Amino acid sequence: MRFTLLFLCFLGLAFRADKPAYRLYTPKLKTTTYAQLLRQATEADVVLFGELHNNPICHWLEFQLTKDLQAAKKGNLVLGAEMFETDNQTALTDYVQGRTTAKELATQARLWPNFDTDYKPITDFAREQHIPFIATNVPRRYARLVSRQGLTALDTITADAKRQLAPLPINVDLTLPGYKAMMDMMGGNEGHGAANPHSGQTDMMANFARAQATKDATMAYFILQNWKPGQTLLHFNGDYHSKNFEGIVWYLRQKQPDLKILTLSSVELGDIDKPATDNRNLADFLLAIPADMTKTY
Repeated sequence: MRFTLLFLCFLGLAFRADKPAYRLYTPKLKTTTYAQLLRQATEADVVLFGELHNNPICHWLEFQLTKDLQAAKKGNLVLGAEMFETDNQTALTDYVQGRTTAKELATQARLWPNFDTDYKPITDFAREQHIPFIATNVPRRYARLVSRQGLTALDTITADAKRQLAPLPINVDLTLPGYKAMMDMMGGNEGHGAANPHSGQTDMMANFARAQATKDATMAYFILQNWKPGQTLLHFNGDYHSKNFEGIVWYLRQKQPDLKILTLSSVELGDIDKPATDNRNLADFLLAIPADMTKTY
């Protein structure tokens, strides 16, 4: 009998029935719960959900958080997303307010290729629940302009175009770890090691980081333009735009230091029960997802 019990215990350890799709952690890598995430998100002014764009768990959890925040905030929820550019705001608003169809939205806005699978459920929920949905990202043509010619190139665009960005001039601190790491990564990818100031590589890498900062600054600006005290603005963006409390967070803090910001950073791990020390302090909540999770593209 004793042997049988021991054998059954062994089987229970060897063949666990549970296969968790994710784990949530605190900044110090202590396990926490979705209920805690929801509670803190309800109390926040701005929630920045740093996603992995092709990860279905991120998109599913974004949808769950949207639904639960709508129930908790009772009409004081606003949505925003990197996935919509500011010059597509009219198209997005017309759809969310029920004036146009999904087919019309697809022709009027520059939707991401994975919109139908990953972002349409949230957008349709906003339409059903009459939740304001804000397009926050800089139009990509202006981000490309900065990446090729630098920030001063924005001085040449029209006054109407400038209204689709954060107010000029945009202050960019290239010493921030996130932007510096981006430049270092580009240098490594080019195979040149350290940047050569005589080759033009330094300017190219700096302008690439400045284009990223232009996106961050613009998203922060339109978040603040559309948030009011008492509301929670839930914003969806790529993880790099808000992890380490940089990017969008840095620009929000420059304008409103007392804003209550909650961040979530998404990572894929070989073992979600054993996050590494370099996953510490990435955000207020760490969303750990199995590395072999299926992808949406």
